[in-house]
Amino acid sequence: MLCVFITRDWSTNLPETIYDVAIIGSGPAGYTAAFRAGQLGLKAALIEKHQKLGGTCLHVGCIPTKALLFNAEVYDHVKEGAELGLENTAGVSLNWAAIQKRKQGIVDKHTKGLTFLARKNKVDVVQGCGKLTGPAKNGIHTVAIEGGEQKEVKAKNVILAAGSVARVLPGLKPDSQILTNIEVLSLNAIPKSLIVIGSGAVGVEFASIYKSFGAEVTILEMLPRYVPVEDEEVSKELMRVFRKRGINGFVNAKVEKVEKTKAGVAVTFTVDGKQQKMEAEKVLVAVGRAPVTDNVGIDKTKIQVERGFVKVDEYMRTAEPGIYAIGDIVAGLPQLAHAGAMEGIVAVTHIAGKPTKKINPLRIPNATYCHPEIGSVGMTEANAKEAGYEVKIGKFPFTANSRASIVGQHEGFIKIVTDAKYGEILGVHIIGPNATELIAESVVALEMECTAEELANIIHAHPTLSEAMLDAANAVFRMAINM
Repeated sequence: MLCVFITRDWSTNLPETIYDVAIIGSGPAGYTAAFRAGQLGLKAALIEKHQKLGGTCLHVGCIPTKALLFNAEVYDHVKEGAELGLENTAGVSLNWAAIQKRKQGIVDKHTKGLTFLARKNKVDVVQGCGKLTGPAKNGIHTVAIEGGEQKEVKAKNVILAAGSVARVLPGLKPDSQILTNIEVLSLNAIPKSLIVIGSGAVGVEFASIYKSFGAEVTILEMLPRYVPVEDEEVSKELMRVFRKRGINGFVNAKVEKVEKTKAGVAVTFTVDGKQQKMEAEKVLVAVGRAPVTDNVGIDKTKIQVERGFVKVDEYMRTAEPGIYAIGDIVAGLPQLAHAGAMEGIVAVTHIAGKPTKKINPLRIPNATYCHPEIGSVGMTEANAKEAGYEVKIGKFPFTANSRASIVGQHEGFIKIVTDAKYGEILGVHIIGPNATELIAESVVALEMECTAEELANIIHAHPTLSEAMLDAANAVFRMAINM
């Protein structure tokens, strides 16, 4: 684990305190756990190696990426100004410096918010790298602090929330031409061309951003389809829309070599046994994220790991008594900020001795903010069939939704997967406008074990995008009103 030590003006020499819980890492999982601990009356320490709270998500992940995606969406609308009745938009140009300034302003605002919330919830923030020193002694754990003003923190319980880092292909090192999520967010200028290796959420979001901003974009995906964790029909639709937008792509593409050239970067890859070579100004490596568990003292404990990920039980407990793990380092759960945050709530609620509900992976929504957006929860059609269900599908296209016509975004659909025997909704898959917002209704429906018939009897406001959910539910019975 790489530790960057930066002095900060809010550090203090804290007297030795035995905390109820010490949390290592201040990303969404860590800070959520700390703040909920304070709300539950627990004395909490939040240990962070960087100068500011928030972790990858706030500083070089979710938040700045979505800020750029909003700019890209607005720019796309302005380019269609004549159709919207807006005059003199044909020559509109981008002020990249202003876009970057706005993005950073959003990050800074929410960073200050976290500092305020730490004080509000009486959480002690400790700067430095937290490292486990072994099992508890007399019921007290000691966390060594490297690089900070304190030497150690003592606590009855410890929560590991160390987060993750971008995986990089063997032999590559991030720089101004070979980019990860960090470098791609701080470019001095919009590249003329970009090759994206990987078509998960990070890959397709940045492909979408930079295509909107005018770059020539090509995606290389090792698997047979884009966004491979999503329902197959969603993948096909995204590939279709991306092709329509002019985003080039190859699936079943094995990257063999990435090398720098005078003009930028050349990528050699093989598709169906045929070797090809492409050049671009920049290449983004978006092939997943690795858990930060190598240098946090796990080897001094009974904690079990699998490919670097920490094994936990339903309350986020590790095999070492008094030590929990949450967020991107947890085995078997998705590396999503909202999943990590709920895991933090489960862990500290259990520490506080209060009732809590275990995490159900099938109730964790996926949200991908490319254009068109993707939102999903529960089983895909293939998952349901593999699990032995006889399925009935309801599908409704946004082309038949009046609000989609109003906002000018007709691509995509809502697909509901149900159990044919009992009618229970097993999964919902959305690609289209505001899919990341629309999916929330589906999470509630699955949590309540709702049937398609029950959803079809819920009145939805008109005209709204959410009406497409109503029509999709009715489509399970081949009775959609607007199709």
